[in-house]
Amino acid sequence: MPDGPRTPLVPRPEDLPGGAGTVRPIRLHPDPVLRAICAAAGELKYPELRALVADLFATLYAAGGRGLAAPQIGVTRRVFVMDAGWKDGIPAPLAVIEPQIVSRSRKTAIAPEQCLSIPDHPVRVRRPAEIRLAFFDLAGNACELALEGAAARIAQHELDHLDGILILDADPALRPDPLPGKAPVVAGKTARLVARARAGRPPPRLRA
Repeated sequence: MPDGPRTPLVPRPEDLPGGAGTVRPIRLHPDPVLRAICAAAGELKYPELRALVADLFATLYAAGGRGLAAPQIGVTRRVFVMDAGWKDGIPAPLAVIEPQIVSRSRKTAIAPEQCLSIPDHPVRVRRPAEIRLAFFDLAGNACELALEGAAARIAQHELDHLDGILILDADPALRPDPLPGKAPVVAGKTARLVARARAGRPPPRLRA
């Protein structure tokens, strides 16, 4: 029997990283916050980080998207959430903190992308078809995932947001790859910051 259309399935709040959150207004282009280079998320206290993740998920599902980055709700921290499968009835919520792409495939693909901050303005974007994404989860664990297809595209789109890059900037002929090949994972400092946040301790003072 052939598969019919899938019914979207929003996860229960208790099944989401961070739990139940509040739907926040989505910032729209040309709001300058969308061009900000986001600061480290590990400097937040753990309750703030958990609330941010919860609100991102609540806002994502309410808006009908597959990915949402912190600056899109006005918070310039290196956090995004994504769920590549919920619209197909297979929810896979993922909270991504301090993400870095550590490798990209040579193979690329061009596909139309939409953005919740630029409604009704799809743009064709060329991206690597596969990536390896390093990040921290909400528990402070260092993670690394191999992503391909829609999941890889969503993650790259949301990571762009953390660096102030929008799909409006995409030009397959002219735009250079900002992180060709492999990039180092800055894990140690972030792990310490996340551990401090979970313990309720303030981040260390930055040296001038």
